[in-house]
Amino acid sequence: MNGSVQISTSLFTQFDSIIDARSPAEYAEDHIPGAVSAPALDDAERTTIGTLYKQVSPFDARKLGAALLAKNVARHVETLFRGKDSRWRPLVYCWRGGKRSGAMAHILREIGWDVKTLEGGYRAYRRWVIDELQRVPDSFKFIVIHGLTGSGKSRYLKTLQRTGEQVLDLEELAAHRGSVLGKLPDRPQPSQKWFESELLAALSALDRARTVYVEGESRKIGQIQLPEALITRMRASPCILLETDLKTRVTLLLEEYRHFLEDPRTLNAQLDRLVGLHGRDKIAEWKALAARGAWREFVERLLVEHYDPAYRRSSLDSFVRLHEAEKVRITA
Repeated sequence: MNGSVQISTSLFTQFDSIIDARSPAEYAEDHIPGAVSAPALDDAERTTIGTLYKQVSPFDARKLGAALLAKNVARHVETLFRGKDSRWRPLVYCWRGGKRSGAMAHILREIGWDVKTLEGGYRAYRRWVIDELQRVPDSFKFIVIHGLTGSGKSRYLKTLQRTGEQVLDLEELAAHRGSVLGKLPDRPQPSQKWFESELLAALSALDRARTVYVEGESRKIGQIQLPEALITRMRASPCILLETDLKTRVTLLLEEYRHFLEDPRTLNAQLDRLVGLHGRDKIAEWKALAARGAWREFVERLLVEHYDPAYRRSSLDSFVRLHEAEKVRITA
């Protein structure tokens, strides 16, 4: 039966494919996880149609838009959809669930495929993500992993995951290690919207009847803002505190931040962001240590003079059950 479907938690598992008919730029910012980009109009075409609509007439814009869309859908049929048999059931969406997805779905239905469109399109999906991220975190039982910077929290989470425990790796989703030197060398951070899409998908894949381990984070990981409901739930959860000696922490950080040690310009730029907290003289001392390759002393001072005081201020105030945390000793 032809028509549109409303968004729900189970919706995306009901179709063989999810087709994003929006432009490549719209898709790049955010999309339904697992969706394939099959633009009805590319970025330049979408701009041209919008300008024509405003400056000439809606009729001329629709006429050109129809011609471009038909050409693009024909290309997708010959390439992206070429191997699909008659039983293929795709879900197609665009920005509002209107012209682009409707026109594409009509052509695909005429071929013989059972195609549905998403009622309200991406805008409805986006509202649903926001609503779900306000609701879903409260249904989980979290145990929050804490420890001073360099104590091995990420490694501890990965060990738990390898042994079959459920883990929510927020830093992996945010492509950032959560500190001033946390930027990854080969991965830009996702858009806020795409992070939230992936976060909801990750939460949806977890068993709510089982404990989920997560690292204690501040409200922001790099430029990514964590949902308020998730922060609230984490801060009320029981904790595990990793205790790692300073020498081991320095060794672990030297391994994790090797890319900064090989890029003095980027390292100095990141250190400059701390001038407001520590003053230019102290930043200059840290830079001098780095410049002469005194890496262990550099990292130790950064830990003792910046990271450790900041961690103690923020974590002890924010995570109300940290004082009763189970302690785990980490050794090299």
